[in-house]
Amino acid sequence: MTDNRNLLPGKSKYLFGLVTLVFISVICLAFNMKNNDDFDVSRREVLLRKIGHELLLQSGDSTSRVLPVEKIAENEYQIRFENELAFQSDSLVNTTQRLLAKDPLAHDYVVNVLNCGNASVAYGYAISKNKKDDIVACMGRKQPKACYMINIKFKPTGINIPKKVYLLSSLPFLAFVGFIFLRSAKPKRALPKGLHTKIFAFGSVLFDAQERKLIINEKTIDLTGTETRLLLIFVLSPNETIARSRLQKEIWEDEGVIVGRSLDMFISKLRKKLEPDSNINILVIRGKGYKLEVSS
Repeated sequence: MTDNRNLLPGKSKYLFGLVTLVFISVICLAFNMKNNDDFDVSRREVLLRKIGHELLLQSGDSTSRVLPVEKIAENEYQIRFENELAFQSDSLVNTTQRLLAKDPLAHDYVVNVLNCGNASVAYGYAISKNKKDDIVACMGRKQPKACYMINIKFKPTGINIPKKVYLLSSLPFLAFVGFIFLRSAKPKRALPKGLHTKIFAFGSVLFDAQERKLIINEKTIDLTGTETRLLLIFVLSPNETIARSRLQKEIWEDEGVIVGRSLDMFISKLRKKLEPDSNINILVIRGKGYKLEVSS
């Protein structure tokens, strides 16, 4: 039990390292996505200014300014002009569609042309990714020269699909890397102090716990780590019943992990490896546990 407690700080250190690795990776992804979003927003504002520029040219104005594009709400922008202008409704629709097609996030949006004086809607339409859902009216009509503001509201998209795929597909990779890291870094469970140099003899069997070997009639048989720990419990208490719950606790639960390994399977493997000595057997004590029987 003491050795198990000594292993806990090491395990905690590796677990902390794994959690830190995943946390840093997710933060890096988040910052990368934020930077990309900032770039997309800046690019969108340039496209909106270009919409204003082309509307002025279509109105015959090549000298007055498009005022700074203002973000008036989340996902909503306003284009304002230095001077009055006139516009053709179909030209406005075509211009916005053509330019906003270059915005990867602008699939659905509503455009409202407002009168500067009272903010009443002089003209408006809605564009959808699904073309049959477009709402466009009054095409071909020229709007009189006046002071206008153009509000464009985009449908919220959250994380766009490519970023979602990138993020979700990266998480299993990070989990796999973390699993390999944790598994490779996990310290091997040490044998109880004072036993690592001993070789146990019972019947005609020599059991080298440190080297994980059985020597029976000059034949060497290798043991796994679990088989070694299991046999060590038996040889320290030969001909005594060992409770099943104790074996499960000392072999697996004390390591901090409860797994679905079958104790019976490991008992069976040990029996098979001990078969060369007919005076040794591991018996099942029904309702209690197991016993290493060593006949004299």
